[in-house]
Parts: sequence; structure tokens; C-alpha cells
Amino acid sequence: MLWGLLVVLLIGAAGLPVYVYPVAADKPHRSDVIMVLGGRQDGRERYAISLAEKGLAPTVLISNPYGTDDAYANSICDGTYSVRVVCFAPSPTTTRGEARYLRAQAAIHHWRSAMVVTFTPHVARAEYIVGRCFTGDLRVIDYSPHLSPYYWGYMYLYQTAGFVRAFAQDGC
Repeated sequence: MLWGLLVVLLIGAAGLPVYVYPVAADKPHRSDVIMVLGGRQDGRERYAISLAEKGLAPTVLISNPYGTDDAYANSICDGTYSVRVVCFAPSPTTTRGEARYLRAQAAIHHWRSAMVVTFTPHVARAEYIVGRCFTGDLRVIDYSPHLSPYYWGYMYLYQTAGFVRAFAQDGC
């Protein structure tokens, strides 16, 4: 029992700099594009658009892996903004699919810098995966919504499994 508790505490402590306080998180800055990774539908989409409307990027890419019947995504994608907002369905519907879409759009539009907005537990993994596809100046921005202790535990497991999968995959 004591060993089990010790293992849980060690795993929790090891995950702090990766999931809770990711060193990869950057501050918003001027970029050619801002891309929002799909996820919890927690406000990060509007946050990214607000950054662009403050002059940090002329274009916002919003991942919509939820399908055309998703009311939240539709409310964002059908909005009117002072910047260009492009909603896309990643293929596959994973961070890797989102990274591939950014790579393709960057080649078309000659983008050399990108901000990627995701939430705290996903920052380090997003930087790893997107960085394999996008070779320009990449900054991953931490959108920090409130997460329950239960959800943090789930994220430790989910993000760790995601890292294992990402490490096992080659290339972009």
C-alpha cells in the first residue's frame, strides 16, 4: 500500500513540469497565423480570435473535429470577425491531423511563424507533435481554464498515452 502511494506521488511529481507547469508554454506574440487545437470547447477559440483582433495575426485556424452538427463550433465558425477565421476538420481528428493541416496551409500561404493555442495539460505534447510538422517559428500558448482534480488525473493518463503514441509514430 505504501509503495503504491509512493509510486503515485512520484508519477504525479514527474508530470508537474510536463502537464501542470509546462515549460513549453509561451506568451502571445506577433505571428503569421494562430491555430486553435480542438479540445474541451473551453473558450480558447474566442481567446485566439481576440489575440488576432489585437493585431497579433491576420488569420486564425480553428480545428473542428466535432462535425458539422456541433452547435458550439458552429457558433464560432459562423461568426463575423475583423480577421480571417478558417474552421477546418483535421484528418485524422487528432493533434497530428491538426499539425498536418497547419503544415499544408503554411506551404500555401508562406507562413513562417505560428502560435498554437491549447490548454495546459496539452502544451508539451502539442509542441512536440506540431513541431514535427511545422518547421517555422512555433509558439504554443497555454489557455488555462479551471480543471477539476479528477480531470487533472485523467489528463495525466490521457496525455501520457498520447506521448507514447506520438513517440511511436514517424515523421509528421
